[in-house]
Amino acid sequence: MSTILFTHPDCIQHDPGEHHPERPDRLRAVLEALSDPDFDALDRREAPLGDVAALERVHAPNHVRDVMQSVPTEGHVHMDPDTVMSPMTLQAALRAVGGGIAAVDAVMAGEGNAFVAVRPPGHHAERDRAMGFCFFNTVAVAAEHARAVHGLKRVAVIDFDVHHGNGTQHMFENDAGLFYGSSHQWPCYPGTGMTHETGVAGNIANLQLAPGAGSEEFRAGIPDAVLKPLRQFKPELLIISAGFDAHERDPLAQINLKTDDYRWVTEELTAIADEVCGGRIVSCLEGGYDLEALAEGSAAHVRALMAA
Repeated sequence: MSTILFTHPDCIQHDPGEHHPERPDRLRAVLEALSDPDFDALDRREAPLGDVAALERVHAPNHVRDVMQSVPTEGHVHMDPDTVMSPMTLQAALRAVGGGIAAVDAVMAGEGNAFVAVRPPGHHAERDRAMGFCFFNTVAVAAEHARAVHGLKRVAVIDFDVHHGNGTQHMFENDAGLFYGSSHQWPCYPGTGMTHETGVAGNIANLQLAPGAGSEEFRAGIPDAVLKPLRQFKPELLIISAGFDAHERDPLAQINLKTDDYRWVTEELTAIADEVCGGRIVSCLEGGYDLEALAEGSAAHVRALMAA
């Protein structure tokens, strides 16, 4: 299957400041890894700008307005202690959202699957709040675009970032047409994602991993906790929140995945997508703060998408 890579130089220009873990070099590392000859077959496209109408399908208008009006002309503005705007942050965030939307359009047109290599990440952004390095919830916007524009009835998001995607879960939990499944460290930021949280129709699935857990616990837990309910949900489109910060080298958490675990979980997800939704997958970059681990994990993930 053809794999489309959506990205844009604007996403490198978002600069939350010296020593911030969500730094521009993150995306540089991913794109450098994907410049290897192994990835020559990628269909490389620029992420367009997302628009307000798409944002307001999932975010409160006052939140969209606040983010747009908070952009500094120089220096930094803190939306919270960790979520920092620079002069190019809004442009980068709109490219991230636009990349997710364009990827949905391309995948729904039968052009292949897609990886959206953008920043800032999105899965912590709530309906009315920026948090956790995130301003707009890229995967939630993409899911609602798929329903509003392409008429889909069932869209799923699977999130293997080490941090629970609180924003995505809260946007999905009361809507039986949306499914959210996550594996994440517990306890850990943001303190959400308990196993008893199952949504209105079994449409929320959380796998909690204890600090120090590694490949064995991840591979043993994912099939029943996340993949089984995903298969039962039978999405018409699968969106992935692809975070690579559960890697053993990542400094922000204590899960010890290996690079090959990202190949494995991606292959598991592509197999389900082939079975239930014609292979329709859109993957969006989330976290990952050790540059080498992020580059390796992204490369393993994209190789598996390309092999699907």
